[in-house]
Amino acid sequence: MRQALVLFALASLAWGADTRPKVRAITAFINIDPKTYATEIESTMQFLNSAREAYRGAGFEVEGVRIVTQPFTQYIAGMKKDEALAFFHKLDELSTKLKYAPNIGTAMVGDGDDTSSLDLLATVLATTRLNASLSVAGEDGVHWRAIREAARLIKNTAERSSHGGGNFNFAVTAMVKPYGPFYPGAYHLGTGHTFAVGLEGANVVAEVFAQYHEPREAEKQLAAALARHMRDAEAVATKVAGTSGWTYAGIDPTPAPLGDVSIGRAIESFTGGPFGVSGTMTAAGIITRAVQSVPVKRVGYSGLMVPVLEDNVLAKRWAEGTFNMDSLLAYSAVCAGGLDTVPLPGDTSEEKIARILGDVASLAYKWQKPLAARLLPVPGKKAGDRTEFDDPRMANTIIR
Repeated sequence: MRQALVLFALASLAWGADTRPKVRAITAFINIDPKTYATEIESTMQFLNSAREAYRGAGFEVEGVRIVTQPFTQYIAGMKKDEALAFFHKLDELSTKLKYAPNIGTAMVGDGDDTSSLDLLATVLATTRLNASLSVAGEDGVHWRAIREAARLIKNTAERSSHGGGNFNFAVTAMVKPYGPFYPGAYHLGTGHTFAVGLEGANVVAEVFAQYHEPREAEKQLAAALARHMRDAEAVATKVAGTSGWTYAGIDPTPAPLGDVSIGRAIESFTGGPFGVSGTMTAAGIITRAVQSVPVKRVGYSGLMVPVLEDNVLAKRWAEGTFNMDSLLAYSAVCAGGLDTVPLPGDTSEEKIARILGDVASLAYKWQKPLAARLLPVPGKKAGDRTEFDDPRMANTIIR
């Protein structure tokens, strides 16, 4: 009987390793005009729905579709604040009606960009489902002015939104290039009609790490598993591009987690201890190297995501104190983790937030790698309190 159970378990693991990861997002990048935006978005949804069906036909489950516009500052130029806010609410309503996740692009690309729209953006983030970002490092170095503006925006958004949750849809990005499919840091500066794909592949990592614990063999097996799935995903994308006239930007093979599809649990199966123990950085490096070996057209982060509140195991370990912001920054030296969905005490000052963002930007620029930060100050909460976010995508945890 025992032998039969062992054989059944091994067969189950072998079958699981062939289970396709979910497509987290098919993300379209377009340019809109406030006068014709509804028609432009409806046309884009026709493309996205056909792309979704193509993936389903190939055996992939698709979680959702997304639309990213050119930087919003370009198409609200000349609008009064009330007019722009009304427009963004209409855009939000349309996204709910058509069932896509909206993103209005990046508020700043260069350190000298105009900042007059940032107060408006804080209100938009606090009162709609729209996503946005702001760049604090590029090929020209760290953008220290943008860092200060981002810190102010994060504080303003927290104070205007329920439980501070508006910042969940806002990313501060560093060395992040256009056309990455993952939110909120997705953006583009081009002519549009381009798409990218992001996969929810934490389950693939979990299946490999459950079987292989020797680093070289684990990396070899993970690279092979990811390559198999990503080649299949790219074949669909290439076919969609060929029949639609849309430009395929690439796939982000980062094994994104969500809820119980946990990258934290996957790494724990490799290290044999809670996330944050010795060996966690080794696992982060293995995952990143495996991801970057995948023979597809890669975009976005192409590394490892460690979103504290989007991963149920990570949220639990954060509450237990097995890792912290310094840990995440250390791991980011070998992956693309950054500081993703990190809850902060509500009285965290703009100055301290700016210092945190400066660390992320400095690390990204030093190693020429994409990193991002989603910092979530929670008004009225202090260290030791529990968050009370009402967004179903986020787990709640203890503020540290």
